[in-house]
Amino acid sequence: MTSNAKGLIMQTLADTKCQPAPPAPMLQTLPGDDVRQIMWRFADRFDLAMLAQSARTVARGPVARLVADGARNSHGWTGEKAGLLRAFDESGITAAFLDPQHGGFLEGPKNLALALIAFELSWVDAGAATCSLAGHLGLAPIHERGTPEQRDHYLSLAAPPKAGEQRQQVRAAFALTEPIPFVGVETGLLAGKLRVAEWPQGGEPLLQVDKRGRFITNMAFANVVTAAVESDDPRIKGSCMIILEETDPGTFDRGVPTKKLVHQLSSTRDPVFNLRVPANRIVGGYTLKAGVIIPKYSHSEIIEAVFRRTRVTVGLMTAAKLLSAIEPVILYQRRRFRGGEGAPGTPRYELGLQQKEDVLHRLIDVWATGEASASLGFSAARLFDQLEPLEKQKDRWIEEKGLVGRAAFKEVTKKQQEALDLLTLAAKPDGQRDEPRLRPLQTDPLVQFVLLDSLANVFCPACKLWNTGHGANMMREAVSLMGGYGVTEDCPGFLGHKWMDAQLEATYEGPEAVQRLQLSITMTNELFLAQFKQWIIELRQIASERPGTGACTLASAMQLWLWTLQHLQTATDADGAKLYHKSRQGVTFPLADALCWLLAARQFILDVIELESKGPAMASLADGLAGTLAFFTDLCHVQSARAAGEVGRICAEIVHGYNRHPAWDEASCQACYQAEELDALEGIIPGIAGSARAYSDVFETGEAHPCKAGPCVKFTGLEIFARLRAKLDGCLTGCRLAKDRAAEGLTKVMTREALDYPA
Repeated sequence: MTSNAKGLIMQTLADTKCQPAPPAPMLQTLPGDDVRQIMWRFADRFDLAMLAQSARTVARGPVARLVADGARNSHGWTGEKAGLLRAFDESGITAAFLDPQHGGFLEGPKNLALALIAFELSWVDAGAATCSLAGHLGLAPIHERGTPEQRDHYLSLAAPPKAGEQRQQVRAAFALTEPIPFVGVETGLLAGKLRVAEWPQGGEPLLQVDKRGRFITNMAFANVVTAAVESDDPRIKGSCMIILEETDPGTFDRGVPTKKLVHQLSSTRDPVFNLRVPANRIVGGYTLKAGVIIPKYSHSEIIEAVFRRTRVTVGLMTAAKLLSAIEPVILYQRRRFRGGEGAPGTPRYELGLQQKEDVLHRLIDVWATGEASASLGFSAARLFDQLEPLEKQKDRWIEEKGLVGRAAFKEVTKKQQEALDLLTLAAKPDGQRDEPRLRPLQTDPLVQFVLLDSLANVFCPACKLWNTGHGANMMREAVSLMGGYGVTEDCPGFLGHKWMDAQLEATYEGPEAVQRLQLSITMTNELFLAQFKQWIIELRQIASERPGTGACTLASAMQLWLWTLQHLQTATDADGAKLYHKSRQGVTFPLADALCWLLAARQFILDVIELESKGPAMASLADGLAGTLAFFTDLCHVQSARAAGEVGRICAEIVHGYNRHPAWDEASCQACYQAEELDALEGIIPGIAGSARAYSDVFETGEAHPCKAGPCVKFTGLEIFARLRAKLDGCLTGCRLAKDRAAEGLTKVMTREALDYPA
């Protein structure tokens, strides 16, 4: 190489060093609809986008004005609150639940549609969202398990009357819970009773229904109720749900208003029903056998079909609260010192509390939780939209084969092995797959059903548990970031109300214990775990392409969780009792909690990747997309690290916590070194004395034993867990740098001068 060439290269390198690094892209504005539509996968659904806008108009108009005017200060159902029903009807919210043949306007499954409605209404007030959703819940037993005649009659009447149409609109309520002491204790214990009142020869039986409800929503105006009852007559078998109408002979007592501290924009009462209704009101119909009425569906079967969908929307109600808190908190933090010392343009005036790292980091935690919970909730809603048509195909297939009960269950279970085969074949590299075997499995609707069903059985309780449980805790954090302002009635964004409302959402449709119990069963499904293992591989691949997302950290946490679950299947405690058992809720419940953290963080990463993939095609995102992606990537890293920390703690407590700690007894002391032995071995194995003293217990000359509880715990049989835990801790490298970057983004992001709904 010539001297001139060398000089040119050196000069080029010098010039390069002198060039300042391009500034990192920063978040310019808070995420808007264009971002959310991509992340939550409805950018191609104009109908859903318009529905979300309609719900937002209602939320930030009539609903917000009611809250601002103090409507939450009364327990009763007032004329002003009743105006919400008209707003729901006029905006399309009421009809969104219905199929077109019943007066609706959305074709196909509507889980994502209802999720978006709940999200938009809860952004302002969850009581208004509950008022809307409770009407859908009251009709859901009929929609999911009703006879064709029941569906056509009641669902058609639930649609708002058209211009010139003279009829009463059905407003529905769902009566499951019983009066104290039974309320919320056990949905299998029913005080509601069903008896045969009359049975004309060759005619329809007339049934006597006695039901007392507790905490029943919409009862101030509901004229149709789907009630859970059990037989109190040998001529009726088991339990069922039955449709009650306001005009039925007997007592239809709406009861007194419940004195709630939360959700006051929904009507909640303790009704009393003592009515006579025809047997054709049994939801799903019935058959007669040897003079006994046998309902087609028990009340628990109907509840399972209904709640596995509606629990997701409740989870999203809390997610909306968290994301709605971001802008009010930023505005409060920045304006905290205005009016005092500090002129415009100074850091004190422009940033206020955001000069300090603590408030920024805490707000990042709130934001990351809100994003992850929304990602988990909307993914679960989309999952049920995929599952619903497959479930109908499965039901038709079973009916055509004439299968019932256990026989039907066994036939569907056979498809699980085929689904496992599908996962194994699909995971093989191109060219190594058995295509003739793979293609039929990919197109088999029953195989697809069991695959998605195994996920839905986990995602539904996980969304409800984590979003409302951890979300309520983080909502308290959001309120605390407002200082004393957070617990005032005029707090911007109604954050104090939202914090209180979140406490009720955690108990809706089964409190945390119910969700944890379901998860402890469904998360051990072989088919779910097979997909879980594939997710670990996929996250490693994501990490190689997008290391800043924290995907590798999350994959390590998932690996640790999976090892722990498999270990617990055979492990015993210090007394020899089995650890993973339905009665050992100190084991199964925390492990279910840990899984929820993993699912939420993973889905957030996938949503950010979706934004990265589809965002460039949207012209409105051209300027700020890079900054939004950089910020969300750091949020993913923050949330993945938090999830990994929770998983590591929970798994370590369970794996080690049920072993008895060694004591200073003869058996344990035999494993300890004597100082004299080490000194003697030092000449043979140099360095052993120092290593032993660093990592083991050593009896020094003249001492009985080291001053502590007992000898150090040995990891015999748990070496793999120890390595995985150490690896996971190392994977946290860089997570706090990501948090610092995200916190800086909070100080730069532009916000509006005021919220778009009243305070």
